[in-house]
Amino acid sequence: MKYRKLGNTGMNVSEVSFGTWAIGGAWGKTNDQESLKALDYAIDQGVNFFDTADVYGDGHSEELLAKATKGKEDEIFIATKFCRSGDIASKENYSYEAVRTYCEASLKRLNREALDLYQIHCPPTDILKDGAVFEVLDRLQAEGKIKNYGVSVETVEEGLLCLENENVKTLQVIFNIFRQKPLEILLPEAYKKDVGILVRLPLASGLLTGKFTKDHIFEKDDHRKFNENGESFNVGETFAGLGFAKGVGLSEQLKWISEGRNSMATAALRWILDQKEISCIIPGFRNIEQIDENLKALNEKRFTDIELNKISRFYIENVESFIRGPY
Repeated sequence: MKYRKLGNTGMNVSEVSFGTWAIGGAWGKTNDQESLKALDYAIDQGVNFFDTADVYGDGHSEELLAKATKGKEDEIFIATKFCRSGDIASKENYSYEAVRTYCEASLKRLNREALDLYQIHCPPTDILKDGAVFEVLDRLQAEGKIKNYGVSVETVEEGLLCLENENVKTLQVIFNIFRQKPLEILLPEAYKKDVGILVRLPLASGLLTGKFTKDHIFEKDDHRKFNENGESFNVGETFAGLGFAKGVGLSEQLKWISEGRNSMATAALRWILDQKEISCIIPGFRNIEQIDENLKALNEKRFTDIELNKISRFYIENVESFIRGPY
């Protein structure tokens, strides 16, 4: 395993870490025994950081992480998130009383005394502009309930707003070959301020595995079925905001990145890890095989300057104008 510092949190985290949305719910059928085996396997391979949220299976992914990390609380870092189990537009949802309640519930499910990293879970831009929630998090940090805090954002504008607060230690962003906008301003600014960058949806909801055809049908409880057009939350969280058919077509044009590499997926992950501003990627998983496949990105062949320029042109000419939703 290879590790990178997570901004100035004092944590060194595995370059390939994992998100737990898929084992909590909203990605189709889950199997707790398979999930726990996969978590154990990842930890055995040196993975020391996992991202979760209180709404992933209504806290179920937090409970699974508690089981998988029992006795290893000082070795395995966990980041969780809050706000989306309430009215995300209401200021009351970000009051000290509300956030403390969310925090204590996550601590109980995770069976921890303090949270390594507590993140606001994609709040509206107005909440970030108001800034009162940061004072609440400062208070919880002073009380010892959280060690560090950050924000999971939807847009570059939101990320830049968060960087104005020196106590924000991390940003979680959607960043992949289909969503390269953060490269322009946000990632360099975060790097300059020593703020850690966690990359979610690095494979664009699976599009960048190259395994889908346009006639693929997702299970009804999979967000790729019910949120393709942003019916339930930001459209950018599903297929990078491209829509499934468009995304499959574009992924077919990108299959060349796997030439001389293990797979299209590991190549897509390697492209992200080649950016010096990135602390870690947090792909999802449901079984040991998916953990294993993602970890192969660690030793994947790096891209040449010619290949990088080709990927950049592809994004500008073929992808950027088709992305829907806040970005």
